[in-house]
Amino acid sequence: MRVVSLLPSATEIALALGLDAELVGVTFECDFPPDPRAGRAIVVGGLDTHGLDPAGIDALVRARLAAGDDLYTLDVERFRALDPDVVLTQDLCRVCALPAGRVDDAIATLGCSGQVVTLDPHTLDEVLDSVLAVGAATGTSERAAALVADARARLDRLGVAVAGRRRPRVFVLEWPDPPFVAGHWVPDLVRAAGGEPVLARPGERSVPTTWEAVAGADPDVVVVASCGFDVEGAAQHAVGVLDHLPESVDVWAIDANGLVVRPGPRVVDGAETLAAILHGVGDLDPTRARPARRRDEG
Repeated sequence: MRVVSLLPSATEIALALGLDAELVGVTFECDFPPDPRAGRAIVVGGLDTHGLDPAGIDALVRARLAAGDDLYTLDVERFRALDPDVVLTQDLCRVCALPAGRVDDAIATLGCSGQVVTLDPHTLDEVLDSVLAVGAATGTSERAAALVADARARLDRLGVAVAGRRRPRVFVLEWPDPPFVAGHWVPDLVRAAGGEPVLARPGERSVPTTWEAVAGADPDVVVVASCGFDVEGAAQHAVGVLDHLPESVDVWAIDANGLVVRPGPRVVDGAETLAAILHGVGDLDPTRARPARRRDEG
């Protein structure tokens, strides 16, 4: 069996299911566990945003979309050569990965017979269901069921740990300039961690907002989870966020790619990290999250 993953979260799911030998194609963004690109064909490329600040990246993306241009490109010849049996793709976000429609077109043009598995989770439950879907398509249903059972057990334990505590109001920032509210499964992660999400639309798409609206929502904690960035990048963005928020608000930077924005197994790590931020539950790994401003530190 030959599996091609066209988004980083699907790559993480496939490798978590033990499909190391079967996974033959990935994207330029796949980076966990390190390094899934080594020894595999890179079948999806994207925009070069090096040297651009968040506003510059946003302007580039908007211009490309307005012109009808793709943000991601499929290397058709490499894809043809791999002749995959299973293709893992998405229809969740044109900005995040190659859309499934482009994959369907390529398969039809090339005459491939591979099964296309489209992952489109909007809630935390649906993220876990995605693991089961990949398992069903790749003959690893038992491994997938075990992985999901472990994830749900961890979430249950987390629920017990934060039960009865005051639930701080939490705003998760998916992009700093212009500011975007993190939607989809992110509000579920906040609730699982013992917080109350503000401005978010659970299960719905991430949407732009204003700093006035963020301040007006009166959050206790703002978590900077910049899509496409690790904790180092988010920490840099968090510095620019401080001036937009009242000094009474705690501001944290978090590894968005590893913990929040990719709908794969590590979102449970994200819920646990948020619980450590909000309630001191468990150990807080500084490579995953770090404070930009804390009220108890003045």
